[in-house]
Amino acid sequence: MLPINNILPKLTATLAETTTVLLQAPPGAGKTTRVPLALLDAPWRGDRKILMLEPRRLAARSAARFMAGQLGEKPGQTVGYRTRLDTRVSAQTRIEVVTEGILTRLIQSDPMLEDYAAVIFDEFHERSLQADLGLALVRESQQALREDLRVLVMSATLDTAPIANILGDVPVLSSAGRAFPVEVLYRPLPRQGRVVDQVVAVVHEALQEQSGSLLVFLPGAGEIRRVEQQLRDRLPPEVVIAPLYGNLKSAEQDRAITPATGGQRKVVLATAIAETSLTIEGVRVVIDSGQQRRAVFDANSGMTRLVTGRVSKASAEQRKGRAGRIEPGVCYRLWRESEQFGLADYTAPEILEADLAPLVLELAQWGARDATGVAWIDEPPRAHWQQAVALLQWLDMLDADGAITDHGKAARELGIHPRLAHMVLHGRSLGYGVLAAELAALLGERDLLGPGSDADMHERIRVLHGERGHRSIDPARLQAVGQAARRLAVQSSGGPQTPTETEIGRLLALAYPDRIARRRSGDAPRYQLSNGKGAALRDGDSLARHDWLVAAELDGKAREATIYLAAPLDLADLEQDLASHIRDTEEAHWDDARGTVVARKVRKLGELVLQERALAQVAPELVQRGLLNAIRKKGLESLPWTESSRQWCARVQLLAHTCPEDGWPDTSEPALLASLEQWLGPFMAGMGRWSDLRRMELMSALNSLLDYPQQQQLQTLAPVALAIPTGQSVRLDYTADNGPVLAAKLQALFGWTETPRVAGGRVPVVIHLLSPAQRPLAVTADLASFWRNVYPEVRKDTRGRYPKHPWPEDPLTAVAQQGTKKRPAR
Repeated sequence: MLPINNILPKLTATLAETTTVLLQAPPGAGKTTRVPLALLDAPWRGDRKILMLEPRRLAARSAARFMAGQLGEKPGQTVGYRTRLDTRVSAQTRIEVVTEGILTRLIQSDPMLEDYAAVIFDEFHERSLQADLGLALVRESQQALREDLRVLVMSATLDTAPIANILGDVPVLSSAGRAFPVEVLYRPLPRQGRVVDQVVAVVHEALQEQSGSLLVFLPGAGEIRRVEQQLRDRLPPEVVIAPLYGNLKSAEQDRAITPATGGQRKVVLATAIAETSLTIEGVRVVIDSGQQRRAVFDANSGMTRLVTGRVSKASAEQRKGRAGRIEPGVCYRLWRESEQFGLADYTAPEILEADLAPLVLELAQWGARDATGVAWIDEPPRAHWQQAVALLQWLDMLDADGAITDHGKAARELGIHPRLAHMVLHGRSLGYGVLAAELAALLGERDLLGPGSDADMHERIRVLHGERGHRSIDPARLQAVGQAARRLAVQSSGGPQTPTETEIGRLLALAYPDRIARRRSGDAPRYQLSNGKGAALRDGDSLARHDWLVAAELDGKAREATIYLAAPLDLADLEQDLASHIRDTEEAHWDDARGTVVARKVRKLGELVLQERALAQVAPELVQRGLLNAIRKKGLESLPWTESSRQWCARVQLLAHTCPEDGWPDTSEPALLASLEQWLGPFMAGMGRWSDLRRMELMSALNSLLDYPQQQQLQTLAPVALAIPTGQSVRLDYTADNGPVLAAKLQALFGWTETPRVAGGRVPVVIHLLSPAQRPLAVTADLASFWRNVYPEVRKDTRGRYPKHPWPEDPLTAVAQQGTKKRPAR
């Protein structure tokens, strides 16, 4: 009997009395498949359905099939499922397992969720973006429109604090998991060792020492293929290798999760897809590489990159639990036991790392124009939100106030990423509706041709049309992509026709205007993107012959991204279709070889130069702009600095840190470079060549950063020099480490007990006490303490070396002097 069965009576009773419950049940408890069936007979359900959100498509299908089997039925009868490319529901369906934003579309079309009595969020601890958004919208609907709607949040971990932020004070029920113990063995990688090699070694060890099938967790499909290759001819005939990852054929995924046949053992090589919801019969050994691959969005580039990192403690426990479902098991971890304590407690929620454009568009339709209008468990990052808003406004899906436009509503109805929806809608108006739909369907899924294939999108279209055959392609996936394309092309006339390469590029440019790529000079296929980033094709790619491309998929690396999917682009099409976003400007830059400013008229899309020509007549303000750009390139050191101007900057910077309430400007190098136009530009009138900068009045330019009262206060708050007991004036060094610093001969400071202070008394001056030979004897910011505690030791160690200079026992009453005993200074 499954452990969850013990708590089902209490769960049904609680849901009869209240509308929101949090259920914690560890892996193996049976919550995914037992809870929905247990709620079928609840009186509050009436004739309405139960909706369960499942984060992964494979898990959704598997759960629905298992529950249908429990009823002696097939999926689509009492229990059905909906995924983006596969649906099995009917009029008699009472439990719907859904994924991939389907819940969001349901609630947008019917905010009251009239057809549903309950919404279940399964595996909520995974904190998928759709789960976070779905829960926020369902809770708002429940509180404002449907007080009788039941909401059940199911999680494998009891980290209830974040969830309570949105659920409030609701009942929390806990169930035990499988009672079978799992022994943990640590097998860390050898120094300089590779994960793949260590996995192979531990697989052999486990097969020799343990019974049952093995479940091996690896970060991605590439590692799975390499492990499979190494194991393929080195295993006994009764051991079957079964890969399991998202881009695999459906039949092969099903084969991986079905039990091994009699007399056989399985080695399932899986990504995190097998971490939750799936039960793989016969597995009693888990080998955990300790790594996971996550998609992380970069708001600066607008690109998502895959990052391989360490698993969290929660994920490691989830993986370990897969070994103890049916009997006592063993978990091999490929890290040191001491490293376990350094793992993060939980994996970061997807909302903190994802592309938020689809979410922002959904919320705009809901009526929320900013992130503060939604009750989040974790509020989305501001930079990601702003980037999403900027993209949607660029695509004309949001207006200037953040409200959804008619174009945005039409795009959202398509149920695909806003970029692709924009391409489909405009493709229809250009007469390429079918092609745009096919491209959107292809790009909405993992690449049909798989990793390592040529980047040419034209080849994918030909495969979709049946003009190219590839043995590695899953026929079911190909059929699903075709169905999705036909759904998106429903309002388009004409049948599918094989397009030209540049027609594909023309449409992709509508979806990815920030990824227009122009080839750089040189032999390597390296490109500059319109977003300012660099990108490159892999060696031998057929698209390398083209000067202009549009990149539909890249790996998002910061320095130079690798282009995985792209199409050639015709410059005339680009000029026509993106005319409203192309700007003509005059620019100036410094030419080191010629030693002068070179001005040009440029036609640009983002940071990408489409056309340029030299200007015969250059306006003085353009020359000045070129000189300023040259200063930025060469750095502030290229200006005619003096010791006084350096000290001036350090003095003002000290006051900016210590007296922020007085509005002192930031005079750090980055701040000065960023504001050159404001403080330096007005003092460059008439300058046309670099040599003219030598006559720059730099101190006057810097001083313009201060208003008149600040100019008067600067000498008082941060004086250039201080008078010492001998009557001399000694300059302070504000540029020194831990400055300001006053350096003076020790004998010149006799009788000085008060440590001088600047910045209105907030900052003590650091005193460097020097020997008669001007060498440091001591450093202090507390003169009184120095004379009392340190001076006696300095006197004892030093007076023998400098006998002509005074070393009185009481320096506080001695007369300060600069010279020797025989010739005291006046």
